[in-house]
Amino acid sequence: MLAEVYPSLWSRRYPRMDRTPDQHDAYSVAAWLREADGDGSLGGYFRPDMLPGQYGEAQLEGWILGVK
Repeated sequence: MLAEVYPSLWSRRYPRMDRTPDQHDAYSVAAWLREADGDGSLGGYFRPDMLPGQYGEAQLEGWILGVK
């Protein structure tokens, strides 16, 4: 399974520290994934609420992980 992510969904949650913008984007995605896995919410992001006709399209086109 592949999923597209937008780091800007999470990058402001975490202090940038000494990371470059690209490093911070990667860190932010990984940190959010770790937290969502830890609190049990990650699975729900792989099963987003969609109308019945949208599931087939999402299987072909994909969706943005983190958007419910």
